[in-house]
Amino acid sequence: MKRLLFLFQYIGNPRTVGAILPSSRFLGDKMMEGIDFKKAKYIVEYGPGTGVFTEKLIEKRNPKTMILLVEQNKAFYLLLKEKFKDEKNVFVVNGSAENSSRYVMDFGMPYIDYVISGLPFASLPKSVSANILSDTANILKSDGKFITFQYTAFKKTFFEQFFTKIDVKREFRNVPPAYVFSCSMPQNDKEELYGV
Repeated sequence: MKRLLFLFQYIGNPRTVGAILPSSRFLGDKMMEGIDFKKAKYIVEYGPGTGVFTEKLIEKRNPKTMILLVEQNKAFYLLLKEKFKDEKNVFVVNGSAENSSRYVMDFGMPYIDYVISGLPFASLPKSVSANILSDTANILKSDGKFITFQYTAFKKTFFEQFFTKIDVKREFRNVPPAYVFSCSMPQNDKEELYGV
């Protein structure tokens, strides 16, 4: 059922739904590797789709950790609302990741430890991608991380415009194989760039 929904959404929205299948559990595990779940209090996920990464976040988190899901696709949003309706401290917003700082404020999250992203930056308009990454760099605390995956490595130079430290790992067991980018900005760099 989830695979069919994903396929239909991809056909109708190929620029915003970046794949014809949900991410594999192997990719999900690779995305979670860089998260310190004992310390994380606030996590945001962009483009959760059918909730593959969300399930892992909920499974591994401290129950008090707040998770905010930002999903622009209405069909996926409705699916997520129903799927996680009984989960405490899990909130779903139907909107664009470009407005994440506003959503974070609305839910009383003072800062974000981790932003997990399933957004297809390779197919999003460059201006939209820039707005999302700029907003992300602003809401992350100084040692926070932005963790995303892409199907090619060529977006690394684009990510480097917003983050000063980027680690890249490859997951071959996903269809198609994917690159996982773990992006951060030490406090000194953040102060220099953003004056905070």
